[in-house]
Amino acid sequence: MEKEAAGSLDHSALSTFLAALTVFSTSARMPPIFPQECAVYYVHEFLGHHTGLVSEPLLPMIAAQAEQADRTRSVDSAVIQAIKQTDIMRMSATRNIGGVEASILTMARELAAVAGGCASTAWCLWNHLCVFHFICAQLGPADIETLKRIVAGHEWVSFPGGAGTSVRGRRHGDNVILNGRASFATGSRYGEWAAVLFALEPETAPPPGTRPDLRFTVVRTDAPGVSIDPTWKAMSLRASATDHIDYKDVVVPVSLLRPFKVDFRYHFRDPATEVVAHRYREDWVAISVLWLAAQTIGVAEAALAEACEELSNRVAIFGVKVAERPAVQLHIGQAGAALAAARTAMEAGCVETDERIAAEITPTEADYLRQLGYSIVAVRLCGEVMQHLLQVQGGNGLREGGSFERRYRDFQAMQVHINAHPDRVAELVGKYLLGKAIDAPFQ
Repeated sequence: MEKEAAGSLDHSALSTFLAALTVFSTSARMPPIFPQECAVYYVHEFLGHHTGLVSEPLLPMIAAQAEQADRTRSVDSAVIQAIKQTDIMRMSATRNIGGVEASILTMARELAAVAGGCASTAWCLWNHLCVFHFICAQLGPADIETLKRIVAGHEWVSFPGGAGTSVRGRRHGDNVILNGRASFATGSRYGEWAAVLFALEPETAPPPGTRPDLRFTVVRTDAPGVSIDPTWKAMSLRASATDHIDYKDVVVPVSLLRPFKVDFRYHFRDPATEVVAHRYREDWVAISVLWLAAQTIGVAEAALAEACEELSNRVAIFGVKVAERPAVQLHIGQAGAALAAARTAMEAGCVETDERIAAEITPTEADYLRQLGYSIVAVRLCGEVMQHLLQVQGGNGLREGGSFERRYRDFQAMQVHINAHPDRVAELVGKYLLGKAIDAPFQ
């Protein structure tokens, strides 16, 4: 009897609860579901929506030209100029060189927002922010005036150094003459500077088996002998301008050259290595991977919001309301949960990095690998989001247009970028956890 009484239903309490639930569901906190007006509201309410971004006034312009950029394979010049007039350009620069010195998390949120409007635009901006971080580390305090000029001019930088890159330099008095081709110069056609990795030719024949003398420098893209070849014809990120740069007898002063150490992340952790600011001891590849994950989150969130809005209006065969189908609700629910988890993982990596920078703690190898690990998990979860959304598109969803197909294509390039490639990252983390030497070709 006691057990039965304890488990009995209190009808009075139930009535009170249902009445309260009715009031809550019709209150200002939970507005009624009007498809065109509230779908995005619920996505933002579930995931959290960041306001006050520097890019916020530009987002409508960026999104409005996204289809055109995809079709013409070039970001609208008005968008590029508008971005260059903002402090987004100076976010990864420290205050001592005229920068904003924004947090890693702040920049991640900016990139996510831009990617939601146009992934190609975000991709180029992403490259600028992380490449400038790398340039600051490479040039160091000796060339702080060059860095200050780039920051003051809101000038855009790129770093072509992908597969097939072959640039050589020969000494000529106080200058070096560069010749060759560098690949994957993301955003170069929109920018003013390019970082250059090249092999300096020896004055005398070196012994057999001698490794190339690798050097690093920067050149202006409008310098004599520099030309940009529009080679990027991929299905994804079509307007990212991930082109090639050709150098023909380009003159660079020897004073602007730096030795290039292949194990640069260890080099910048060394207290004996002078840096412009402590934050540049953080590895630029790790930061780039965190920000790449942020972009996948921005793309996936925009795709989810659009899907929820569109599905709320769609009627399937025999007049069935698509949003009321359990399978559709399950896919959307899985997508939302995966996206929330992805954002949490990415932001955790950013917060850890920001805390180290603030405390001027030099990162360890474990810190570096954790940055990569957070990111590949976030990217993988966003891949699940895109697959769930693909399942609910249906024939009508694909036939009627919208932005899903473009976003789906753009995501494909993001998840296979070498910096965040799961095979590369998993190998590095696995070697570390097993106590094995990290001897992968691209560490």
